[in-house]
Amino acid sequence: MISTHTIQEVSFDKDSMSLKIDGKLIKVTLDKISSKLKAANDFQRQFFKVSPSGYGIHWPLLDEDLSVEALLKTSL
Repeated sequence: MISTHTIQEVSFDKDSMSLKIDGKLIKVTLDKISSKLKAANDFQRQFFKVSPSGYGIHWPLLDEDLSVEALLKTSL
């Protein structure tokens, strides 16, 4: 069964991504989750789409997809 989540915020600093998922703030290092996001510029990072179910996040300019479950498991 696919878990659904509510993603309220996504933001970046140089080496990490912060997300507010289901009201909980998490932070993940880009080294652990995506070399594409780590190498991307600010515009590429900010242009993303959250799946309607909240299952994942897609960055079309980078052709990158990340599941929320994987992000929750790798959070700092």
